[in-house]
Amino acid sequence: MNANPYLPVRAKILEVVRQTEQIATFQIESPGLNPVPGQFLEVSIPKVGECPLSISDFDSDYIELTVRKVGKVTGALNALRKGDHLFIRGPYGNGFPLEKLAGRHVVMVLGGIGLVPVKSIVNRYYQNGGVKRLDLLVGFRTPREVIFQEELARWQEKFNVVITVDQGEPDWPGRVGLVSELVKEVAGQERAVAIVVGPPAMIRAAAEELLKSRVAKEDIWVSLERRMSCGIGKCGHCKISDQYVCLDGPVFNYRQVEKLVD
Repeated sequence: MNANPYLPVRAKILEVVRQTEQIATFQIESPGLNPVPGQFLEVSIPKVGECPLSISDFDSDYIELTVRKVGKVTGALNALRKGDHLFIRGPYGNGFPLEKLAGRHVVMVLGGIGLVPVKSIVNRYYQNGGVKRLDLLVGFRTPREVIFQEELARWQEKFNVVITVDQGEPDWPGRVGLVSELVKEVAGQERAVAIVVGPPAMIRAAAEELLKSRVAKEDIWVSLERRMSCGIGKCGHCKISDQYVCLDGPVFNYRQVEKLVD
């Protein structure tokens, strides 16, 4: 992180990969950052604005951001191309406790864009191992909204990857239904630890299914990334009860936030 937490630095876009009509992945040069999976950056475009974005992957010389076009800043960002520049500050927040996943049966329950903050973790385990078993349960609204298709296909070589959509289409060969309904198929066979990322209703439903499958509350980790705001706890927009998501999260143990998932 920069010495001045308010000061963004200029970063060049190294590559742009279109995921869907509304979602693109930007690989940008890393100005010496060393993020933890689950953390986020504040990304700004001069004369447009700034927004918080989860880090989808990273290495020593690049950081990857996967962005859905939903507003003014993300719209302007999605218009940028390879060779353009943007400004970043961070990383901010607490990431996933990888030490608590090591050697365990890991169940990830992810809703759509919720796949973004865990992509680097799955890649890490794919390349280096480190977990006993990994069940990756991912739900999208429609087949046209499936992101990271190449990665999902590759991960299936080593992990149990199950993709479901809320609304099927005639040529969709996969599952149809809520991703939370898949939990009972994989959890409960052994003591598992879980990661849940997605809309609040999905987080709540998935956590309930995990608890029914005898996954302990202290073994469930959730990301409230949708509540991220300024990154440094000054604007107050991320506050839920006495928790500041930008500072205390976005990753929380479920015991911390079971009453806060709004």
